[in-house]
Amino acid sequence: MSESGCSELEPYALRVLGDSMEPEFADGSVVIIDPGAVPRDGSFVVVEYAGDVFFRQLVIDGERRFLRPLNAKYGSFELLPPFAIRGGVVQRAGRRRSQRKHYG
Repeated sequence: MSESGCSELEPYALRVLGDSMEPEFADGSVVIIDPGAVPRDGSFVVVEYAGDVFFRQLVIDGERRFLRPLNAKYGSFELLPPFAIRGGVVQRAGRRRSQRKHYG
């Protein structure tokens, strides 16, 4: 078994690529992901699905799960098993205080 510097449950930072989550998360912004965050309807999540990793807003409709971008030029899609929610956004980082925001 190999050892790494990070635990699977330790929060980590990701850089947002693209404009699918604008205006809340601009291209290049940094988000802090908590792998232990409980995914709720409306939370921002990182999901591994169909060989890709997505950063989107989770929409829960009964037993169904959807990933929704904030930018209207992109479409939502339903998550069908298998998929893995890798964590939820707990903070948007920024150099200035006005750029920082906490999510819960």
